Amino acid sequence: MENSAEMQRFIEQEQQKAMMSEMIGKLTSVCWDKCITGTPGNKFSSGETTCLTNCAQRFLDMSMIIAKRFEMQ
Repeated sequence: MENSAEMQRFIEQEQQKAMMSEMIGKLTSVCWDKCITGTPGNKFSSGETTCLTNCAQRFLDMSMIIAKRFEMQ
């Protein structure tokens, strides 16, 4: 019986890892497309850096709001 509980925890951890990986991929894609308008050099401009920071923060804030909304249901 204990193996079953361990397996369940392992599966849940792997699902959480997959969700985090997917979220990071979406965040990267959305924010890159929104903030990087030209060909990137070896450094981001200050405007690009600010945009990427704000975009990532908004994305994470919305993800937290959505997660909390699902917890309430």
